[in-house]
Amino acid sequence: MVLALDQVGVAFGGFRALSEVTLAVAPGQIVGLIGPNGAGKTTCVNVLTGFQRPTSGRVLLAGRAVSGLAAHRIRRAGVARTFQAGRLFTGLDVLDNLACTGVGLGLRRREAEHQASALLAWLGIATLESRPAAGLPYTDERRVAIARALMGGPRFLLLDEPAAGMSETEAADLAAVIRRIALERGIGCLLIEHNVGLVLSLASDVVVLDGGRVIERGDRAVILGSQAVREAYLGANLPEAA
Repeated sequence: MVLALDQVGVAFGGFRALSEVTLAVAPGQIVGLIGPNGAGKTTCVNVLTGFQRPTSGRVLLAGRAVSGLAAHRIRRAGVARTFQAGRLFTGLDVLDNLACTGVGLGLRRREAEHQASALLAWLGIATLESRPAAGLPYTDERRVAIARALMGGPRFLLLDEPAAGMSETEAADLAAVIRRIALERGIGCLLIEHNVGLVLSLASDVVVLDGGRVIERGDRAVILGSQAVREAYLGANLPEAA
């Protein structure tokens, strides 16, 4: 059971957002996807989740090509995501944000509410259940978005800039949550982040994009030792090699 991009390309008119991108995420694995602004990271997530069809190549789920499936069908097949903006349903409270997602995935209302309450407790944010989603503090909004993505027990979770705007302490707390999702629930996580240090602290494998192409892949040592990566980032925001 692997979620993968296989030689995927995406073109918008004459502009190529992605060119022959290949990556894979296995259950329980955390894979990082990094790169400068405009590198194609979010486009990868959109392709993997059915929000964008590839111009070439395939999206594979357990060896089956799912490139042509609609986003809701890929979600029901076990591939969930978060967005750069929380996109919570602001007219609902936190519990109902999760429960309505569960109902949309085929759960009965009571079952959806029970699962939602259990997830909020597992994430340590049970006190938010009855809070309106509108006006939640930024970090709580991000945690609720992750909880909502976990409804229905997905096999893969794609996190698009989950630590954006967080302090160092908040990002460290988020890292602990992501580790638990992978280790305790066996969910494969693809982490897309500008916080390179956070990605390198979590991911067993990191893919680096620049200009829609993969310029490097490997573990922390490979990424930190790569001249191509340093040139792409112009040396900014990269931790020093140990």
